[in-house]
Amino acid sequence: MTLPDVLRGRLSLPAIASPMFIVSGPDLVVAQSSAGVVGSFPALNARPAEKLGDWLTEIDERLAAARASGATVAPYAVNQIVHRSNDRLEHDVALCVEHEVPIVITSLGAREDVYDAVHSYGGIVLHDVIDDRFAHKAIDKGADGLIAVAAGAGGHAGTTSPFALVREIRRWFDGPLALSGAIAHGSSVLAAQAAGADLAYIGSAFLATEEAQAAAGYKQMVVDSSASDIVYSNLFTGVHGNYLAGSIVAAGLDPTDLPTSDPSKMSFGSDGGAKAWRDVWGSGQGIGVVDAVVPAAELVARLTREYTEAKAALDAAVITPATV
Repeated sequence: MTLPDVLRGRLSLPAIASPMFIVSGPDLVVAQSSAGVVGSFPALNARPAEKLGDWLTEIDERLAAARASGATVAPYAVNQIVHRSNDRLEHDVALCVEHEVPIVITSLGAREDVYDAVHSYGGIVLHDVIDDRFAHKAIDKGADGLIAVAAGAGGHAGTTSPFALVREIRRWFDGPLALSGAIAHGSSVLAAQAAGADLAYIGSAFLATEEAQAAAGYKQMVVDSSASDIVYSNLFTGVHGNYLAGSIVAAGLDPTDLPTSDPSKMSFGSDGGAKAWRDVWGSGQGIGVVDAVVPAAELVARLTREYTEAKAALDAAVITPATV
């Protein structure tokens, strides 16, 4: 494994909880990191922009208290949308520098100045990508690691098989690599490692947690839905992503006949971007194993137990090639 130093000995499960639009906030991040996985949130979730500093202070203080109690606490991460429409980017990055956020996750663009700012205090940057071409660009510009967003991932996602995407990246990159795409069971975390990733990147399973800032109806729809209820569309933000069909129907649209959005119109600015679609809910294909709303710590405990059991079962089932 090629874990960065900031993660060594600080994880109960080799996983990052992905930042989720609207849903991820201080309570969820603290619960995730305190349970031993990297908690994260999008900087744009803190609105107005001035609230971001308050969130970072709260997270820092609560995680410091957890460490003082003797708990093994994972670091946290902040997601920055590096798209030209994000007029908060410089403000938000400056706050990350001020608070020395351990991990910054960048999306929708790779910028050397952002990477340099995070490196100035010893932080690391992981950049999410949907194909090998974008992976090269991010590393060339100074990203420390990559998040391969494969088919089935929640929110903005690609369509490439995780096996294909990881292998293409691993042909030339031996640094930290996380894999995203329908991971909601501990055996899938092990599969991500077997495929060549260092970490699993888990989002949608955390939608149905008590600490998530999601509407009750959103959480229940995750519990009630499965992979067949996920729709892939670029209508809502201009970037292709996966969404719950039930929420699309509730918005008065036909999920089987959605129009195509103009990517040039996408906006991630301080006005909140796609406000018109606030009640169209993102989710990945892995939610078929989610059957209840639980505390985040309970979810991490389940994933860890499943991961351990899957590893033991695989060890017992591995066939040693016959000696020629």
